Parts: sequence; structure tokens; C-alpha cells
Amino acid sequence: MSGLGRSARAAARQVGTAPAAQRDRALLAMAVALRERAPAILAANRQDLADARAAGLAASLIDRLALDEARLEAIARAVADIAALPDPVGRVLASWTQPNGLLFERVATPLGVIAVIFESRPNVTADAGALCLKSGNVAILRAGSDSFRSAGEIAAAMQDGLAEAGLPRAAIQLVPSRDRAAVGEILKGLGGAVDVVVPRGGKGLVARVQAEARVPVFAHLDGNNHVYVHGAADLAMARAILLNAKLRRTGVCGAAETLLVDAACAATHLKPLVAALLDEGCAVRGDAATLAVDPRVTPASEDDWRAEYLDRIIAAKVVAGLDAAIAHIETYGSHHTDAIVTDDGTAAARFLAEVDSAIVLHNASTQFADGGEFGFGAEIGIATGRMHARGPVGVEQLCSFKYRVHGRGQVRP
Repeated sequence: MSGLGRSARAAARQVGTAPAAQRDRALLAMAVALRERAPAILAANRQDLADARAAGLAASLIDRLALDEARLEAIARAVADIAALPDPVGRVLASWTQPNGLLFERVATPLGVIAVIFESRPNVTADAGALCLKSGNVAILRAGSDSFRSAGEIAAAMQDGLAEAGLPRAAIQLVPSRDRAAVGEILKGLGGAVDVVVPRGGKGLVARVQAEARVPVFAHLDGNNHVYVHGAADLAMARAILLNAKLRRTGVCGAAETLLVDAACAATHLKPLVAALLDEGCAVRGDAATLAVDPRVTPASEDDWRAEYLDRIIAAKVVAGLDAAIAHIETYGSHHTDAIVTDDGTAAARFLAEVDSAIVLHNASTQFADGGEFGFGAEIGIATGRMHARGPVGVEQLCSFKYRVHGRGQVRP
């Protein structure tokens, strides 16, 4: 692990000063290599899936782990799309001139070495590696044991792309061990080699990272996301948004986990919305008002309001207006992604202003909580903390900055 850190730090200077065109050539070469290595990647994934099923891994995690030709092509295409993004390195973020004639510029710079610790999703190997390279950074990737083989094959393709463009293979490295002790070494910083840690996984992983890390962390907490159907919501729109938010893919962090229905429209909206979920095979755990509209609903416990199910299950509750909805989200939510459905612009504006989540939406599905949908090309994760990187972490969020000062011989009096 120490050697991995040293090689990453050595590569960081070369990558951070490489021309944008060279980094983009590497990304395009990576996309080609991913397609060429498809048989090996899919074979490795089949082995990972077999082990995961034998170990009794949850269906939602199996879905996150699984690759097929279409998903692998999407991964390769995402890497190529990242190459087409504007170069974030060297951007002048602000400039001004002081009365003494000094010109100040705030300029975007790479963070350096970014360690990404993730579970289940082998596509994170490509997404994180590509985003780090595009932003002039080096990536150390620690895959979960369940995706170890798949991630290894993807990382090899990424390194082939680096070599093709004349960049060091050490710019994207997969930790070559399933040993959990490797995570501890990363969190210590690998002797000063690691600048930022990004955990992408379940509560247990994130809690460990936040408790043990000696370097800055871009925190990604669970996605206990809400769809609030306001009293002025169109029923057809609310139904379409709710079903997509909950059921498009239940295993993603942007999936809705709680439905809140305003008492002002509960008489007309609650029953059809609940029935639509149940008819699509989604279990509903509800409060007393929700239990009353359909015998298939089961009682919700206090734990249900805090649950990230990542499954075909949703909690549902009637709330006494906008204030109550915002209070519920503040009490039980995870500051990830929350949506309001309403035709009332004033209510929408209050919701967007007062709900303290990384992503808030008006009349749109929570499943848009994705860097690709934001136009970022991809994401390294969705940060729910309050550092400069909040929401989908793309290439711009993987940059820091420095100040350039231009003078004409000035000296300070």
C-alpha cells in the first residue's frame, strides 16, 4: 500500500501538468480498451455474480453488481463523453485588480490524489478513474470484495488507455487486495499521498470512513429521498413522477423511499397513488391515513421513516401542509434528494429554498440525481455534506484552486 501511494503521488505531477488534449486522448483510448476487453470483463463479472448469489447478497446489490453488454457499452460511452467535457483545469474562476495595480486570479487546479472506496458497483472503477483523469487527478480505487474481479478487468482497460496516450499507468490504480486492512491504510493517507477520500457505499462503510479518515472526505450518506405531493399537485403528474422515482431502478441512491401526501389533496390523490404503487408490486408501509385507503398497506414503524430500502418498498404518510412536509424531511431525511410535485409556484419556491438537501426538485423524479443527467458526464458520487463538493461530484468539484498574482514591480509599503 505504501508503494501504491508513492507511485500515485509521483504520477500526480505528470497528470496534473499534462495538456488537456493528452488527457482526452487517454480517455478515448480507455473507451476503446473497455470495448476490446468486453469478453474478459463480462466473464469476470459472471464470477463475481456467482459468488455474490452464493453469499446471499441482496437483490438490490446484485443489480448494482451486474454487467451485461448494454451496461458495459454505456460505461465505455460515458468515459468517451467525459473526454468531450470542457477542461476544468486552469479555468480562471475570478479575477480582479487592486488599487496598487496587482492583478489577482483564482484558478482551478487538481486536488491531487483521490482515493475512492466503493462497494458493489464495478462501473465506479471507470467513472471515478475517468473523472479523476479529466480533472488532472490521480485515482486510487478500492473496490468491494464482491466486485473485485470485474473492477480489476475494468481498471486494466483504463490503464491500457493511459499507456496509449503516454501517461503513467499509476494514474489509475486498483488496490490489489480484498483485505479490509487496506481501507485503514488509505484512511491514514498512505504517508501523505492521499489528498481526498470519497466513500461510495452503505452506511457502514461511510461511518467507518468518517470516523477513521485523517484526510478530507467527500461524504456520501444514504439516500432517504422524499416525494412530496403538495395540495396543488396534478394527480397524473404526481403518479408518473412517483412511479419513476420509486421503481425505475430501486437500487440506486436517487430512488424515492418516502411518499408524503398533503392533507389538502389526500381525499383525491392518496388512494390512487398508493394503489398505483401496490399494483406495480411495490409494498407500502403507511400511517393511519394511508392504511385506511387500501387493505394491502401495512403499518409503518418509526424506523420506516428513516429507511433507505433500495427495494420495492416505500413508506407513505399524510402531512398537514408544506410546513409539516419540510419538517418531516428535516427530521428523517438524509439531505440527499427530495422532490415536490405542485402547480403552486410559491409553494415550490419555499420547498426549494428551505429543504436542506444536496438536490431539490420541482415536478421531476428523484432519479435525476445522477451526474450524467446534470450534464457532468458521470459522477464520482453524490456528496451530502456541506463542503464545496455537494450533490453529484463531477470534474469541476474534483478541482481546488490557487491564486495567481501579476505585478509590475510592486513592493508592499
